[in-house]
Amino acid sequence: MTVRELDAAGIHDPALRAAYTHCRGLNARHGKTYFLATRLLPVDRRPAVHALYGFARWADDIVDDLDSSATPGERGRALLALEAQLEAGLRREGATEPVIRALADTARRYGIDRVHFTDFLASMRSDLTVGGYASYEELGRYMHGSAAVIGLQMLPVLGTVTPREEAAPHAAALGVAFQLTNFLRDVGEDLDRGRLYLPAELLAAHGVDRERFEWSRRTGARDARITDVLRAAAAHNRAVYRDALPGIAMLAPVSRPCIRTAFVLYSGILDAIAADGYAVLHRRSVVPRRRRAVVALDGLVRAVAVRAVSRRGEEVPVGGPSCASPSPRPRVSPVREEAR
Repeated sequence: MTVRELDAAGIHDPALRAAYTHCRGLNARHGKTYFLATRLLPVDRRPAVHALYGFARWADDIVDDLDSSATPGERGRALLALEAQLEAGLRREGATEPVIRALADTARRYGIDRVHFTDFLASMRSDLTVGGYASYEELGRYMHGSAAVIGLQMLPVLGTVTPREEAAPHAAALGVAFQLTNFLRDVGEDLDRGRLYLPAELLAAHGVDRERFEWSRRTGARDARITDVLRAAAAHNRAVYRDALPGIAMLAPVSRPCIRTAFVLYSGILDAIAADGYAVLHRRSVVPRRRRAVVALDGLVRAVAVRAVSRRGEEVPVGGPSCASPSPRPRVSPVREEAR
């Protein structure tokens, strides 16, 4: 966390500054696409986003860390301990864990409903015992806690130009869209964890089952029917992105370039998966660095423009250029992205 960001956010307590800096480090190391988009937010809002990410990352690592030898029971107890620390932090009982200190401070500053955190942890706990879902409806109930609430946590930080309840469904949809993309990209790794987030009804519609997916993952062999499943899952994912898109124009103008950039980069993963022939059971598809740099530069141009308008005291229209429909190919000259 830069001194400038912390000062702009009004965070002066040394221990609290260290807590937010810790969360920023987690975001920079593990959420590269998300971190890149976060850099387009006004400096005073970035610490809160890093705190929200840090908490989600901590819980996710408890559940999903493949390098850990912890049993499901041990992971469950770790989640319960995390929830207890969260409750203590939200009650202002002097949490010492950096992530909890930063999260509790962010929740108070922005009035984030604590139910969004408890719903999130409930979905994380279900990952310890649930390995698959029968339908998209059943998966949707899980994703309310694991993804939709992330969008709802972010909304007070981003700000809106419409009543928050009007923007909330789109924010929730964007959280779900991002997670569906992660599910598709990581389907092979999730199978290694004993989970498959593609609904059984979708597999059955194309004449395959979970065992066929596990066979493909294990042997490296391809099956056209599996490709059809993955293509259909991507189409469903794109429909959710379309549901989320109108919400960008409902955000505060200074927040739109960040979310627009995240929208383009994450939905671009679906393009990368298609370009790889839907081989996600065997390798991870990524957006090329040059493409990421082009999108990031486009976002930066938009962010600078809207901040200039704000400094002049002019009103940015709800449908202004900073929230134009994400284009698959922004008209900006490509630049070289520094190797990570």
